[in-house]
Amino acid sequence: MDSLIAAAARALAAGDALGALKHVALRDDAPALALRGIAMAQLGEYPRARELLRRAARRFGAREQLARARCVVAEAEVALAMRDLRGSPSTLATATAALEARADRANALHARLIAVRRLLLLGRLDEAAAALARLDARFLPPPLLAVAELAAAEVALRSLHTAAAQAALARAHDAARRARVPALLAEVAEARAALERPAARRLDAGREQPLRLHEVEALLASGALVIDACRRGLRAGATWRPLARRPVLFTLARALAEAWPADVDRRVLIERAFEARHQDETHRARLRVEIGRLRKLAAPLARIEASERGFVLTPRSGRAVVVLAPPVEGEGASLLALLADGEAWSTSALALALGVSQRSIQRALVALEVAGKVRSIGRARAQRWLAPPLAGFTPNLLLPATLPFA
Repeated sequence: MDSLIAAAARALAAGDALGALKHVALRDDAPALALRGIAMAQLGEYPRARELLRRAARRFGAREQLARARCVVAEAEVALAMRDLRGSPSTLATATAALEARADRANALHARLIAVRRLLLLGRLDEAAAALARLDARFLPPPLLAVAELAAAEVALRSLHTAAAQAALARAHDAARRARVPALLAEVAEARAALERPAARRLDAGREQPLRLHEVEALLASGALVIDACRRGLRAGATWRPLARRPVLFTLARALAEAWPADVDRRVLIERAFEARHQDETHRARLRVEIGRLRKLAAPLARIEASERGFVLTPRSGRAVVVLAPPVEGEGASLLALLADGEAWSTSALALALGVSQRSIQRALVALEVAGKVRSIGRARAQRWLAPPLAGFTPNLLLPATLPFA
């Protein structure tokens, strides 16, 4: 390694991207391209960084597998920062295996953490937790240990295990302090602050109460029948009935829960579930069908009985009924929660994270843009979407998750 490459590498390790570029900006050999790519990534110039890292990987050639694998890992981190989630995980896994085979343990662990962070963006909490459990923290340097503990805290927060999250954040703070990386310390501080912000609203008996994450956790553990409007489902104790893909049933369940212990008029249910102001016998027939489906699905948790003017929800075992509502409502709530991280997202990445079609995402983004809640940059395939941070509350319960709270 020549002196300029060594000097650039030291500058990057210290976070001095401009200083590194002064040493290698005019060079076009593979090591210089790789260092230039990392420097551009540190400066936030992600498309240029990605191009440089790809060129470096090609120039290293088949005989320099270790250097090529490091370039692949660096490019994967840039893709994560760009919120490009379309890449194949197998490419990163192959690079990880190459690093481990050549005893580059630190970069191999870094690659595994990138894979974990990608799983978190996709809401695959169980897979992320399993991958974290397989990491050997003994070999993690302080900066990577801080990242690992932040990932563990996010898994715990989004699974509503707040005690585990607080413990992970304490370990993350200690590692970030030892690493002396201000950005990591700031990220830990922001995650700790999220624990103290409202995460949802409790609606019962006509009252509304903001809840922090630990209070939501306590509510779900209380045994009450919770109609969860954050994750769209019914929960009582350990029993969970998802309704995210059955919006009519969820709307009916929420209407009945908000009126509990009173009943709800049939006309009100029809208007809310079917958005029908001018009602006829076909709407009443459809209501009977949908109530029958909801009655069957909710049977272990509650009875839905007909009353003189409509229907009433009666929980089993004398449970209370509570609606857990998100801080912000509407079709775009989860989109806003994802965009609140301050990064620029493509429609394809948003669709992949939320598990819906790109066309649905595009329609929602257009509506949010008209409302002034999001803005776009670029055009065509380069178009990306941004939104300001959601002030005053934490969006944890609006982020995607493939599993209900456990």
